[in-house]
Amino acid sequence: MATLEIAPGESLHYEYEAPDVGATFVFVNALTGSTATWQHPNIGPVLRSAGHGTLAWNFRGQAQTTFAPDTDLSPRAIVEDLARLVRHVAPPRPILVGLSVGGLFAAQAHLAGVPATGLVLINTLRRPGPRLEWLGQAMVAMARTGGAQLVMEANLPMLVNPEQLAAMRANAFSGKPYQPMAPSDGLFRLMAGSLATDWDFPYERLAVPVLIMTGLHDRVFHVPADVEQLTARIPHSRTVTFPDAGHLIPMERPRPFTTALLEFAGTLAR
Repeated sequence: MATLEIAPGESLHYEYEAPDVGATFVFVNALTGSTATWQHPNIGPVLRSAGHGTLAWNFRGQAQTTFAPDTDLSPRAIVEDLARLVRHVAPPRPILVGLSVGGLFAAQAHLAGVPATGLVLINTLRRPGPRLEWLGQAMVAMARTGGAQLVMEANLPMLVNPEQLAAMRANAFSGKPYQPMAPSDGLFRLMAGSLATDWDFPYERLAVPVLIMTGLHDRVFHVPADVEQLTARIPHSRTVTFPDAGHLIPMERPRPFTTALLEFAGTLAR
């Protein structure tokens, strides 16, 4: 574990292990994510045992980071922080792997100059429009009203597979009153900032190989026709579909997820 100081009172938490002979998987969280997702016993350790490196980090506003009260925790800041971290660490042969909106941030960072030998988009592809705007604003409203607990309870049945939902049931519906997120809370500021996300991305400009992972139990963000249309705009893409997973593929099916990463890395030129 390490810390990258950005400015007084501003820092990123990151966890880096260099590769032996392979690539470096650079993980980009979802808004509610953390490095723990990628350090699951069936993800990070398995990748490293195969000779690859891993770089996981948390956005300012997520766990173990620091940020100033007036810092704009916006999508632009996240992309800039990713670029800053990659420059600092200089991981060999990076493969950028982003979950949900993290995939968009990874793609934006790459077009802005962050090096990558490949790109992995996990339930990322979605088209801008009233539906997506509504979902974002509703998430922020729920967080403002009932905190992370209400956001989780309202959305999980439509986000994850039934097995995962049953496993997470113990942490839901405690009977305690919902507590709104404070406006100063890092996660709330990230969620509010995410309303400015620019989903109108020029996928045609991606020149590196792209692996698209889709979980069919994602009934919130997965719109099949939109995914098909956006995939067709990516010059060099391949798709892995998970019929038994939803939005959170690394959490729901970590072994098949890691297998797909290893197979994709094997297709990339060194």
